[in-house]
Amino acid sequence: PDGRPRGPGRRRPKRPSILWRYRRVWVLFGLLGLTALAGVAWVITHVPLPPEVPQAQTSIVYDASGAQIATFHGDENRFPVKLDQVPKVTIDAVIAAEDRKFFQHRGIDPLGIARATWADIRRRGVRQGGSTITQQYVKNAFVGGGHERTLSRKLKEAIVAVKVESKYSKQEILERYLNTVYFGRGAYGIQAAAKAYYDKDAAQLDLKESAYLVGLIRTPSEGDVATDPLLAEDLRTIVLNAMVEQRSITRAQADEAEAIGLSSYVKPRKASETTVTSSIKGVEYFVEYVRQQLLSTHTIDEILRGGLRIHTTLDPRLQDLAYDAVYGDTLNRVNDPAGALVSLDPDGRVVAMVGGKDWAASKVNLAVGAEGGGGGRQAGSTFKPFLLAETVRQGYSVESSFAGPSKIVLPKADAGADWEVENYEGASYGRINLIDATANSVNTVYAQLTMAIGPEAVADMARKLGVKKSKLNSVVSLPLGTGNVSVLEMADAYLTFANEGMQTDPRVIKRVTVGESTIVDDEPERTRVLEREQANVVNFVLRQVVDRGSGVRARLPTGPAWGKTGTTEDYGDAWFVGYNRKLTTAVWMGYPGGQSQGLFNVHGWSRVSGGTLPAEIWRRFMSSAAPDRSEFPKPTSLGGKSFAGGVIRYRDKSATTVPAVTTPRAPASTVPKDAPVPTTAAVATTAPPWAESPPTTARAQSPPQTNFTIPDFTVPERIRRE
Repeated sequence: PDGRPRGPGRRRPKRPSILWRYRRVWVLFGLLGLTALAGVAWVITHVPLPPEVPQAQTSIVYDASGAQIATFHGDENRFPVKLDQVPKVTIDAVIAAEDRKFFQHRGIDPLGIARATWADIRRRGVRQGGSTITQQYVKNAFVGGGHERTLSRKLKEAIVAVKVESKYSKQEILERYLNTVYFGRGAYGIQAAAKAYYDKDAAQLDLKESAYLVGLIRTPSEGDVATDPLLAEDLRTIVLNAMVEQRSITRAQADEAEAIGLSSYVKPRKASETTVTSSIKGVEYFVEYVRQQLLSTHTIDEILRGGLRIHTTLDPRLQDLAYDAVYGDTLNRVNDPAGALVSLDPDGRVVAMVGGKDWAASKVNLAVGAEGGGGGRQAGSTFKPFLLAETVRQGYSVESSFAGPSKIVLPKADAGADWEVENYEGASYGRINLIDATANSVNTVYAQLTMAIGPEAVADMARKLGVKKSKLNSVVSLPLGTGNVSVLEMADAYLTFANEGMQTDPRVIKRVTVGESTIVDDEPERTRVLEREQANVVNFVLRQVVDRGSGVRARLPTGPAWGKTGTTEDYGDAWFVGYNRKLTTAVWMGYPGGQSQGLFNVHGWSRVSGGTLPAEIWRRFMSSAAPDRSEFPKPTSLGGKSFAGGVIRYRDKSATTVPAVTTPRAPASTVPKDAPVPTTAAVATTAPPWAESPPTTARAQSPPQTNFTIPDFTVPERIRRE
């Protein structure tokens, strides 16, 4: 600057380095960094790990053997599993695609973040996520799900990830991650995903299945093969390639898996809150009934998200036998009527329930009446034993006799109007006792008995026996079965007879647990309705129905049976309800549309009564389900008070009975060769032994009859007074 030339004697002044010139700034940054590191260290060592976000868990339904039959779940479907239940190939796929350095880093992987960022910049797709498996687990379990990518959130995830690494082992973190990561279709966790996409357990996953599921972690909704098949294939390929790079599999193995189309092994998506996972026949109706029962004690959120373990009463072997008896062996044609069956063990547990033929076609459970979406059906003469039970309870003898004409008029019995009652096909009986009147299901006798006992007392007895949910109107026609009831209720009422007078409410749930806690532990509660001697008098009478009366087609080759047939007016419904010492089973047949469509011309029967196809269905099921030769104790006496007609002593007619019928092809309008011969001397004409007298309903419940002739018998004044 001064114009003088530089020479060897002149030195250039030395400039300070940039570090020296900004030394104070760097010192400040250093202090701030040390402070930040100290703060992070303090947080890691002193601040406790935040509580995990509550995770919804799928509720599981089991049958009586402990096998899973269904699940209840909402939007979140979870099945926690142990790490040793997950195949190695699945774990290898997760590590290769999501966090290759998982077993080396301590919660965060800066190189992995840089690699993912560079892949995004180059737009080549993400082979490996920037977040570690630990960070992803933290996001799901501690920070909460979400897609926001704020700096504060990432910092929080990183801090908690380091905390998690200091508390849990790598194996524990991996197990927790696999149980919380979302795979789409509402499936949280690898087990739920295996069920949702392949209908199998996680332990059964192979290479192609594992690769696809792991690929879904990045785009669980868009990557569903049902939504975007091409993207789904790409996701699987990305994971397979990553596994090849990690040398978890060979290129040949990857190519083999990639060659198989996803649609060939991925199951269709299911939208229901209930997923049936069992092949037990007709189990859907039972599962839905279990769900309805749970709603009486649990909220819907508890059922769908509470992780309940519901152990039910269903016996899978008996359920298959029951379904086959109704729909496999009998009602197996396109235009056949419907059928329903309920079977109870002595503790009132429902071991089999057939509510319909095809759940996909109709979700109305015909076995449980209004609870299943229906309205119940008329019981026909299966209601008569309730009147008989009340008669015995009041101290009357079953040897009491009544006249049994083909038709009868009970003056002013039906709300001030005459009540007209007739027997099946105009069959006429002389004076017979209640034992024979029950065996032959004589309507005119039971109509007189109704007037003597009173319909109110019959309705009350029916409720005590087990018909508790259906509304029973105390009309004179009630004992002849004009009230709507459910198959389940009828089975429970007859169970009271089988349990010698002890009523037990039916149940489908044995135990409910949550985690290690048991919140429901079912034990039967019994209420005595009849004294043991009284119940065995009823049992004695119902034995005659099967041995020589309208229920002969229900006779078991494996031991004795007790029960009653039932048929409603115009053959709208047909029933058989019966029992032995092991099981009580009710069978119903009819058209779902209503009783206006009669059971005509079904499988060779011109008219179906309770003693035909329903009795045969019952026999088919009970012969295999409950072989038993045990007897009920014989009543010490059949005596007691008698009505105006006096008594006719019971005579053992076993010498004239025949073996159980095995061929069901005779039309109901003729008497087959194997029919038992009537033994009451006063019988003028008789119907076939399997025939049932459809009840004549109260006038308010049935259309007026035409061409009616006044019968030659009217009820005596004394009986009307009693």
